[in-house]
Amino acid sequence: MAILEASTTATVENLEENKENSEPLIPGLPNEIAEHCLLHLPYPYQTLVRSVSSSWNRAITNPNFLLSKKTLSLSLPYIFVFAFHKPTGKIQWQALDPRSGRWFVLPPMPCVKPVCPPGFACASLSRQGALYVLGGMRSDTETSLQTLMTYRPSTNRWSLASPMLTPRSFFAAGSIGGDTISTVECYDPEKDTWAPVAKMRAGLARYDAAVVGNSMYVTEGWTWPFSFSPRGGVYDAEKDTWEEMTVGMREGWTGVSVVLGDRLFVISEHGNCRVKMYVPDSDTWRFVEGGRFPCEAMQRPFAVSGADGRIYVVSCGLDVAVGRVLEEGERVWVEWDEVRAPKAFHDFVPLSAQIIYA
Repeated sequence: MAILEASTTATVENLEENKENSEPLIPGLPNEIAEHCLLHLPYPYQTLVRSVSSSWNRAITNPNFLLSKKTLSLSLPYIFVFAFHKPTGKIQWQALDPRSGRWFVLPPMPCVKPVCPPGFACASLSRQGALYVLGGMRSDTETSLQTLMTYRPSTNRWSLASPMLTPRSFFAAGSIGGDTISTVECYDPEKDTWAPVAKMRAGLARYDAAVVGNSMYVTEGWTWPFSFSPRGGVYDAEKDTWEEMTVGMREGWTGVSVVLGDRLFVISEHGNCRVKMYVPDSDTWRFVEGGRFPCEAMQRPFAVSGADGRIYVVSCGLDVAVGRVLEEGERVWVEWDEVRAPKAFHDFVPLSAQIIYA
């Protein structure tokens, strides 16, 4: 009798499962067309509509669904901003759709509390749709952390990955050749493993860092009262070696950087915040033409990122200046627009800006 009851129960469950599997995604439409409709849902609505029905949930979480979205180039760039609220010290990740000006709040990171917001390092694999937050510092004990937290827009969830080999805070991180890399450790996202890399010749008080091709550049930058020349290092991922930064590059690196293609730009932190571009052949910087950066409306500090020929500068209060980089022969210029943030963001200070396709 017990066996009969179990068999009957299993049969009922199978019938219900078969019914769910045969349930159309959108009544009246073939599933192929319905799936194409779901593919066009923008971030973050794909994860939100998973609760509509079990058939929608299965379709959206299917690996082939995510692959199709990438293949059809339906993922769009969003600006993910890590910021903290000055009056309360609360940290928060938010995503901006630069096309509509709409902001979306991400779930809280699974990190220990309390923390020192500037102690984290952030990096991303833009096209793969992955955001990484590394290390950090506890504000109560001033001890560095070795955690690695990963966020994926496709699931709108954070997860903990393998921790770094060494606890770190106030350090540089970037993405080289598809791998996320910190200054002396390398992370493989597919294997979820860390490995040591060549150590720097001398420690740097990191001011800024950028990745161009297979090289990562770290500079101390000019700081008041400009009493000494800044130092800088260059990591070659192919050779696994560190070298001194060239004199021209480090002397002219006077602001926060952004990389577009194989070109390194800097938004100057002083004066009228003019944009300049590094010229490797002559080891010099030259100012970029075009409209003036809206420095009166954009309050420092800045968090900068770029993609698809556009520079995104996030300022205090989370207002965003969008610079469209244009070229004609050897001439390069920038045209600026502004995306104003809601008044509720007035007391937020940006710490990092990452472009992720979602």
